[in-house]
Amino acid sequence: MTTVRPEASGSVAAEPRSLTATVRRHLEPVRQLLDRPLTPYYLLLVAPALLLAIGLVMVLSASSVEAYKYHGDSYYWVRRQLIAVAIGLPLVWIAIRLPIRWLRRLALPGLFVGIGLLALTQTPLGITVNGNTNWIGVGPLQLQPSEFAKLGLVLWAAHVYANKERRLDQLHHILVPVVPGMLVVVGMVLWQRDLGTALVLLAIMLAMLWAVGAPGRLFALAASIAGVGALYLATTDSERRQRLLSFTDPFKDYHDAGWQPAHGLYALSSGGWFGEGLGASRQKWGDLPEAHTDFIFAVLGEELGLLGTVLVVLLFLTIAYAAIRVATSTEDAFVRYASFGIVVWLLGQMMINVGMVLALLPVIGIPLPLVSYGGSALLPSLVALALLVGFARREPEAARALALRRRQRSSGVSARRARSRREP
Repeated sequence: MTTVRPEASGSVAAEPRSLTATVRRHLEPVRQLLDRPLTPYYLLLVAPALLLAIGLVMVLSASSVEAYKYHGDSYYWVRRQLIAVAIGLPLVWIAIRLPIRWLRRLALPGLFVGIGLLALTQTPLGITVNGNTNWIGVGPLQLQPSEFAKLGLVLWAAHVYANKERRLDQLHHILVPVVPGMLVVVGMVLWQRDLGTALVLLAIMLAMLWAVGAPGRLFALAASIAGVGALYLATTDSERRQRLLSFTDPFKDYHDAGWQPAHGLYALSSGGWFGEGLGASRQKWGDLPEAHTDFIFAVLGEELGLLGTVLVVLLFLTIAYAAIRVATSTEDAFVRYASFGIVVWLLGQMMINVGMVLALLPVIGIPLPLVSYGGSALLPSLVALALLVGFARREPEAARALALRRRQRSSGVSARRARSRREP
């Protein structure tokens, strides 16, 4: 019979500890980098910029065939997207530098503007697209008011809750006036027959209620009412009913309601790990409807593969991480609530869009933020992300770090100029 020496058993027990210590030692630089005060600021600059660049490339690729077919110009849609970006960049510059006190003053007027634009969809200016009267147009200019209403709702709710910060332990202060105001907007969107956007607005409302500490029973009641209402609206419309019944198995109704999700799955499955290459998608040649809008994620997966789709999802998660860092570290109640509302809005839309393409959710017409074609969706998203950048750079530690870097940069420039003067 053999015995185990104490030093041997001690070495065996020490191996897991040494492995854990090694992993922690290698991850320590990453943790230190993430803990820096300017990390959220730079992440909120870089991640949206990469998503916007990927989106422009994918809009060009996914829309080129349809653009040439209907407009005789393969660059028709991407050129319009570039115009939206050109309009959005000055707005981004302003939003980053806009003082919070001015932003809060604009919150209520912004909500009224959004409601007014929603009301215009039921006038002769309203335009019906795919059965939904949720667009307005004047000449060549067309926009979807509900996209702007999302930003207006988030800022208004954040402003109201910031004013009520010390009274949010009372239920009626949590509910009034935010919940009635949001339900008015949701009702106007449902009036347009846009169930997908209404669900996103309800998600924003529930997220804001959670952020201010609403009781759990309120969420159970709200989720039940929303679920029953969404099911009722879906089953009373033949097109929505078909989508609801076919999304779990799109190949069962392949030639009708399942056509779009089935071809989205074809695109993703043919992409493999590394994709077919930019421009090499086969589904965009007419088989996949809305290839450059709601189903651009499918084309992205076909051309860039699993690695491309994972990169896009990781960039959205990066934005969420940075925004939550800002929301949890700030002492400004408005910044906290607005940051949380924006991240739920954008991340929620991403999850719904990806779920549609993967046939995990019914097709309800939700674009992928920053990536899908559409100036009406792009402009509010850019402004919202710019506000997050502004929040991040105003945090006290981040502001001090940026000021120090500016002083170091200016002193370096001055030193180089002094040296150049002394040189013969």
